[in-house]
Amino acid sequence: MAWPNPFRVHDENTRTCWGYTFQLTPEHLTPEKTQPMKFSYDVLGEEALDRLNKISPPPRSALPRNSNKYAEAKPASDSGKQAEDPDFTPKRDLYILLRDHAHHDETLGKLWREVNTVPTWVDWEQIARGQEVFYRYGGPALTGLCFQSLLGGMGANRVVETLARTGGFSTKVARHRLFETTQHILQCTQSLQSIQPGGDGFASSIRVRLLHAAVRQRIMKLAQQRPEYYNVEKWGIPINDLDCIATIGTFSATLVWLAFPRQGIWLRQQEIIDYIALFRYIGYLTGTPTDYFKTPEKARTVMESLLMYEIDPTETSKTLANNVIRSLEAQPPQYASRAMLEANSRWLNGNELCDALGLGRPGFYYWALVAGQCIFFMAICYTYRSIPYLDKRKIAALRKIFWAVIVDGKYGLQQETTFDFKYIPDMHKTTHLEDPDKSGLKQPGIERRNLQALLLGCGFLSISAVIGYRIVSGLAKHFAYSIL
Repeated sequence: MAWPNPFRVHDENTRTCWGYTFQLTPEHLTPEKTQPMKFSYDVLGEEALDRLNKISPPPRSALPRNSNKYAEAKPASDSGKQAEDPDFTPKRDLYILLRDHAHHDETLGKLWREVNTVPTWVDWEQIARGQEVFYRYGGPALTGLCFQSLLGGMGANRVVETLARTGGFSTKVARHRLFETTQHILQCTQSLQSIQPGGDGFASSIRVRLLHAAVRQRIMKLAQQRPEYYNVEKWGIPINDLDCIATIGTFSATLVWLAFPRQGIWLRQQEIIDYIALFRYIGYLTGTPTDYFKTPEKARTVMESLLMYEIDPTETSKTLANNVIRSLEAQPPQYASRAMLEANSRWLNGNELCDALGLGRPGFYYWALVAGQCIFFMAICYTYRSIPYLDKRKIAALRKIFWAVIVDGKYGLQQETTFDFKYIPDMHKTTHLEDPDKSGLKQPGIERRNLQALLLGCGFLSISAVIGYRIVSGLAKHFAYSIL
């Protein structure tokens, strides 16, 4: 829900897109400028994937999933399966393959040198501060990433055509897919060492880059076999430069200027600079053009440009958005109802976009619950950030809690993913609207907490109003008696 600004100047350059109002400037991208970016992409990443597939060929289906020699070392379940079945082939890890062969192959060496060369604009102290920003506003950050960056992002009509062809946003797997994306963000923000060369966040970013190359290759191969499968002329190369810029933007700029303010959270200017710088570096590792995130101002103009020209929901958008809602309905650890999820979506994206995405219209009660949630977030975030000691404790605690719940937890991934190619585009595969998975337990979860926060907030405001009224009344009487 966008907060009204009575001081905003409206003139011929004022634009309103999906409930967000801004001033159009010469720095904003135009369709003529973005069109070539739909057909450019990470060529080096794709060339490196070709070399890796020759070094360690994918099994049978020619897809980069398994290999004996360069197996993923972590999941204990794999080793157990291997002991039971001598023919079992554990998942391969493309990052390990790249690392181990970079010194023996020209193409792999070029990619390895690129990602291990830290750009001159990277300031590690600033990157560390940017990581802390994510956890300082952890609750509203995860809420924004889920309901605005992901679900609202389904309004991007070109991007959803790629997502639909992977099958990764069916009701049964969308929640798991969401957790995998969150794991990448958590790894990139876990510590400074994690995002530096050789760290877990660094490695997962390279894996994501190679995964994007694999999806792109697969869809283009199928489109060559049957052009009607994917319209390259209309939608551009899958996972092109513009798509990658939009993805980094939804994790950074969209959070800063849309998701946070709509939840009552306004970052300080230095926090904005640091947070954008963090995701500029993540974009560098994943093969995304980074000049568009050189400054917060440039990042914001890109976000606004994409709102104007890229958000235009289609029937595919409706399908994927509703599947996300249905995959989260009544699921632990939040146990949120469908109406609560839709209220969150509408609060963050606005009614216009959510109507276009075909989401339901929840009643006033659920809007009130979201208001309570915002009160809760505001009270926690502003209180803790104002006291440095509490701020540090909160950041350290949330780093552990988020990882424990989303990655290691019973209701999370249960083990780290290495971003292997498991949502595989297929000639006969697309994503359809599905029934919700109602296996989640019916327990009081996030809705009870939000109601409590709302009641406490209303109670606090009522008490403050009464006290304020009595103070003003007393002062008025005292002033009147002094005059007499």
